[in-house]
Amino acid sequence: MAVDLLTGGLRGLAARLLRLVLLLAAVAAASFTLMAHSPVDPVDAYVGGDLAAIGPDQRAQIAERWGLDEPPLERFGAWVGQLLQGDLGRSLTFNQPVTEVIAERFPASLALMATAWLLSGLFGFALGVLAGVRHGRFADRAICWWAYTLASAPTFWVGLLLLYVFSVSLGWTPVCCAVPVGVLADEVTLLDRLHHLLLPALTLSVVGVAPVVLHTRHAVIHAMGSDHVAFARAQGESTRGVVVHHVLRNAAAPAVLLQFAALGELFGGSVLAEQVFSYPGLGAATTAAALGQDVPLLLGIALFTTVFVFVGNQLGDLVHARLDPRVGGGLARARRGRRAVPPPAPEALPPAAEPETAGRGAR
Repeated sequence: MAVDLLTGGLRGLAARLLRLVLLLAAVAAASFTLMAHSPVDPVDAYVGGDLAAIGPDQRAQIAERWGLDEPPLERFGAWVGQLLQGDLGRSLTFNQPVTEVIAERFPASLALMATAWLLSGLFGFALGVLAGVRHGRFADRAICWWAYTLASAPTFWVGLLLLYVFSVSLGWTPVCCAVPVGVLADEVTLLDRLHHLLLPALTLSVVGVAPVVLHTRHAVIHAMGSDHVAFARAQGESTRGVVVHHVLRNAAAPAVLLQFAALGELFGGSVLAEQVFSYPGLGAATTAAALGQDVPLLLGIALFTTVFVFVGNQLGDLVHARLDPRVGGGLARARRGRRAVPPPAPEALPPAAEPETAGRGAR
């Protein structure tokens, strides 16, 4: 039994790794194709305002230095060869290896996204449960209106609005950056970092809370109308007891799955939020690389984001299976698959005994 479980786990891991490799190959090919056909010339973007000061020979030297004088297919093959050796190339914008740029800037983005992810999940789930329990009442209508409004609001617009209210008008939060301006890195405290993190994280959480609210509300309404809840009410259990013992777990499973599935949207929102608040994370590096047509950095961020989202989705599937026993049972049956013992053939069954007559009766 233990050997079968270990074999099934290894097969599942191998299948996930194969899907990840195929996904990375597709993302790499699509991203390189889009960048190769971009109307922005990398040399012009790199030179910037000094475009008129360089001649054709200097442009040719820059293009040769970056390998831009070769056909796109050869450049892609050379980049894949470097990638298989663990080298993502060198960033043209930051003049650093791509791995170093990602390693330096991702912790700031991770703190921002993790904070926003937790806030949107907790507040979205709580508001969704409240709206589902108060279905059809004023609280439900107000929460739904608020969620639909947020779902249609762009991230940068919400960020600018919060920046104007809390930073410009009230002066409660900093205007920009991840640390106080002019303060040495050794003198920055944890409270200073949290103070600068608050408003960007609030922007991302406000935008991301709407899907969690609406899906949780639907799950709560469905659970409140189920037979086991009606039976619990018939036994005299209060509404609070019904929600705690019968509704929360059923509503938590889809909410958790949705939270993990929204990691891609969360990263996309962080790009805009970091640009609004001048937050030095991976999103700001993505914007700078796009404006400068920094192909190595853009490809490296695209692959890194793919791995990040894929791992998050896989964790969401595992947590969802633990919260919902029906999903876990379905995955277990799928893993067993062909190992299930087939039922015996009809001819292999022993003949059924003929029923005894109640009496001889008339012949």
